[in-house]
Amino acid sequence: MVFKKMLSALGVGGPSVDTVLANPNTRPGLALDGQVNLLGGDAAADIEQIAVGLVARVEVGEHAGVMEFHRQVVSGPLQLAAKQTLSIPFQLPLPWETPITAVYGQRLHGMALGLRTELAIARAVDKGDLDEINVHPLPVQERILEAFLQLGFRFKKADLERGLIHGVQQTLPFYQEIEFFAAPQYAQTINELELTFVTNPHGVDVVLECDKRGGFLAPGHDVFGRYQVAHSDAERSDWVQVVDGWLQETIGRFGALRAQAFGPHGYGGGQKFGHPHQRHGSGMGGVVAGAALGAAGGMLAGHMIGNAFEGAEDEVSEVAGDFGGDFGGFEEF
Repeated sequence: MVFKKMLSALGVGGPSVDTVLANPNTRPGLALDGQVNLLGGDAAADIEQIAVGLVARVEVGEHAGVMEFHRQVVSGPLQLAAKQTLSIPFQLPLPWETPITAVYGQRLHGMALGLRTELAIARAVDKGDLDEINVHPLPVQERILEAFLQLGFRFKKADLERGLIHGVQQTLPFYQEIEFFAAPQYAQTINELELTFVTNPHGVDVVLECDKRGGFLAPGHDVFGRYQVAHSDAERSDWVQVVDGWLQETIGRFGALRAQAFGPHGYGGGQKFGHPHQRHGSGMGGVVAGAALGAAGGMLAGHMIGNAFEGAEDEVSEVAGDFGGDFGGFEEF
């Protein structure tokens, strides 16, 4: 599958850029392959740099904006003659913590993630338009999401929150929250569930945040659980039982869980994230083995997720609209 993106010309008669991806579908830890096609303008142009970058809609408190969180220079200085055509291939590895935007063909409402191409010439930078890419979950993430749906949880929305999760090693300055309405068997105990994956080359930290209902004398509060799974665990067949166990432990034994699993530097009073920090290395690794979807499991989960989406749009407003060449006019942080 190929899609094209035309960037605006850098001035009247200036060069133009057409970025082409071999496939806009990818997974965390994998790569996007493509090429940047240049077409010279009416006169020769000295191009200082060409770069591609991943940008996403990120929330900070009550505000939101478009943040670039990963980039790669695909060309240094070069001269482009008038009307000259030039193609520059690139391969952009994705950080392991790249957020999920699609599950079995269904876009996660609230997510806005795309590839942006920058062309710097004469000390001016054209950031061009944004085009959607589809980041599908890794196998172990798919199994966990499927287990929540089998337990009766319904998808609400997803977003990116700037900040750090205590006790979890992050390389990006934000984390993804995938929010669900509580399943019927948990509805007497919790209102909603927020699921966060923090992925690395070896496995995934699974962070659960449950909005626990209050009682007649006790106010409601959030409870947290953190669990680690390896990529190889995707082949397990008891994920519903595993996830149900996580929920029971998180809801019923929060005090002991925080003391034993999180240690003295755990979540601390239910605070999930710390202060934003500067982005450092992306911690890239090789391709995760077994990344292909299973056909039977894919059809089953796709049907379940489709059903989970039905009606949810009427209960919550869209956090981000469909892509229309930009991310709704949000400014960069």
